[in-house]
Amino acid sequence: MKKIIILIHCKDQKGIIAAVTNYIASIEGNIVYLDQHVDGDQDVFFMRLECEFTENHFDLETIKANFQENLATPFSMSWSVHLQQNKPKMALFVSKYDHCLYDILSRYSTGELNIEIPLILSNHEDLQPIANRFDIPFYHVPFTKDNKEEGEKKQLEILEAYAVDFIVLARYMQIITPTVIEQYKNRIINIHHSFLPAFPGAKPYHSAFNRGVKIIGATSHYVTAELDEGPIIEQDITRVTHSHSIDDFIMKGRDLERMVLARAIKLHSERKTMVYNNKTVVFA
Repeated sequence: MKKIIILIHCKDQKGIIAAVTNYIASIEGNIVYLDQHVDGDQDVFFMRLECEFTENHFDLETIKANFQENLATPFSMSWSVHLQQNKPKMALFVSKYDHCLYDILSRYSTGELNIEIPLILSNHEDLQPIANRFDIPFYHVPFTKDNKEEGEKKQLEILEAYAVDFIVLARYMQIITPTVIEQYKNRIINIHHSFLPAFPGAKPYHSAFNRGVKIIGATSHYVTAELDEGPIIEQDITRVTHSHSIDDFIMKGRDLERMVLARAIKLHSERKTMVYNNKTVVFA
């Protein structure tokens, strides 16, 4: 049995769902999941389908060509199709913090994440022992204001060599260059605390503690040229009180970062996110 995922967005109009489902039925496909959303403000239709086919009724290139001719062109759709059995290749970018890295690699090693991790890349060497422990190639690519061009070139060479599908910044403490962002548009995922922009700087938890905040949060989003302003994939919060210390704040924040980033990776790798006008549609 072959399974595919189809993602669609276009101007909202009559007959889209009927046309798509009738087409899948006409080529002997079985729809096992369908969800759709209409953004009323933008007048845009979004849909995600999972379909399965028997081997003798499956030719992906023919399906794509016919879909384009009979559906995508008449409805002016933006669309993509993905083989469900293909695990996307995810590169991990890290610096010195290890909490997100350990969490991702643990979930990966137990099969919780349907991905491949062909490499870990870092601007420091501190976390190489972790990569070695999980038997994943580690690349040290120094990256400073003085060698950005050289670092960017090396990053792109490594990513291309491993045919990487998307990148996760697991507390990578460097700004990604516009060239890398453009080449991996809506395919770079970041995680950070949700104190921005109120508490910027090197010690946001200390600043938040001194202001007596009552909520700690974490946000995972796609990376854009505007720092920390990309389309949001996943968020979560936990409450804190005057009885918590700064160490409690930091511990709770790191727990949230681990969980939120893992959920964002899962949503992206399962093709459950669609980006439009710096927002995301996230299907359950």
